[in-house]
Amino acid sequence: MIEAVGLTKRYGQTLAVDGLSFEVRPGHVTGFLGPNGAGKSTTMRMILGLDAPTAGSVTVNGRPYRLIHRPLREVGALLDASAVHPGRSGRAHLLALAEANHIPRSRVDEVLALVGLTGVAKRRARGYSLGMGQRLGIAAALLGDPGTLLFDEPLNGLDPEGIQWVRNFFRALAGEGRTVFVSSHLMSEMALMADEVVVIGRGRLIAAQSVDAFIQASSQNFVRVRCPRAGELEEALVARGASVTREQDGALAVSGLEPAAIGQLAHDTGLVLHELSPQQASLEEAFMELTAGAVEFHGGGLPSNPHLDAVGRG
Repeated sequence: MIEAVGLTKRYGQTLAVDGLSFEVRPGHVTGFLGPNGAGKSTTMRMILGLDAPTAGSVTVNGRPYRLIHRPLREVGALLDASAVHPGRSGRAHLLALAEANHIPRSRVDEVLALVGLTGVAKRRARGYSLGMGQRLGIAAALLGDPGTLLFDEPLNGLDPEGIQWVRNFFRALAGEGRTVFVSSHLMSEMALMADEVVVIGRGRLIAAQSVDAFIQASSQNFVRVRCPRAGELEEALVARGASVTREQDGALAVSGLEPAAIGQLAHDTGLVLHELSPQQASLEEAFMELTAGAVEFHGGGLPSNPHLDAVGRG
């Protein structure tokens, strides 16, 4: 269990984290989401005692990280996959961590096998690809067999097979009752991996809830309805307080009423429906909508392409 209460961090005049309060529960993969500059990495550093809060507190299993006697056995973390001496082999890096934390040497070979690095364990870290470095970082986090795990952008540099492996692996770790806290910008993967989300923007909490509840809060959820007498149905829906817009193919996009209520209204009005289908926003769409006011850096639009301008875009 990770618990933050009023967690705040200032760097001079810059307020990086502003009164965050949330819980990360065991048995779940919790996604930590936010735009660039939102304060995610700073928050993770405070959880791990690398930065001291300006105000508030954060604990792991009821204690500040600094008071955990053998931290690697309770908390494993990957914050920076490049934080490895380039002249050491992957195995030597893990052996040094094991020795410093009184972890049996046999555990090193176990975690190397878990992350698929046995065949390159003796290669120097400078020769590792970005994806191999991520796997080594995950192995280091698992070394003490901890119950709490934190990963900051663990999918960077992984190929599709590696991403799928991480997704399934993290869900298996949560299935064992561990606390798994994962920061990522890959919304499609977080939608498949996470059970819950903590969403922040400009250092402030936007949401801390299940993925399903977060998506349901999006205004982009609607019900698509096709009816031969669409005009009559639209009048009836508006009279019931629904919001209705016409799609290009003539279907009605209805918000403010559940599908069952729409179907019952059509029946009561004597109207036949050809389609009644809920349309749910994706996690990415919900995230973009609910964090729109908390984005620090905006793109300036697409660059002009003279060739496309000349021949037409399409």
